[in-house]
Amino acid sequence: MSLSRDKLCSIVRKWHTLIEGNVAVRTSDGYLLRIFCIGFTKRDPHQIKKATYAQSSKVRAIRARMVENIQKEIQGVDLKTAVKKLIAGSIEKEIERKCWYLHPLQDVYIRKVKVLKKPKFEHGRLFDLHGTETGAVTEAGEAISRPDDYEPPVKESV
Repeated sequence: MSLSRDKLCSIVRKWHTLIEGNVAVRTSDGYLLRIFCIGFTKRDPHQIKKATYAQSSKVRAIRARMVENIQKEIQGVDLKTAVKKLIAGSIEKEIERKCWYLHPLQDVYIRKVKVLKKPKFEHGRLFDLHGTETGAVTEAGEAISRPDDYEPPVKESV
């Protein structure tokens, strides 16, 4: 999963502080994911200054909050639920809300997700996911009959 280049280029702005954080998180079903997050400082509506830079101590604190929040959201769930959370964007909204008192943020996104390690493949787990018993086929397919005078259509030219 990755943010497209044109989206990334459109959110980068002058006079704002760019804050990036990344963390490696293990899901409950054994996947090791590295998640990259990006966010930008936000102008106050009544602000007179042109720049909205954050102090380096605030940047470190915001980065720590990003990492902590991502770990909390992803660590206890399986990969399927984690993907649903990443697609929904609930993690980004939570990061924005938790970091508001440090410095207002805008355009907080999960920039990239890498799968670092996959668990060992188990046939039993695959059958559990699809609802069949190990090695047993539950039912055979039905035979479909064609009419006796059926002839498939043929094109005259290729």
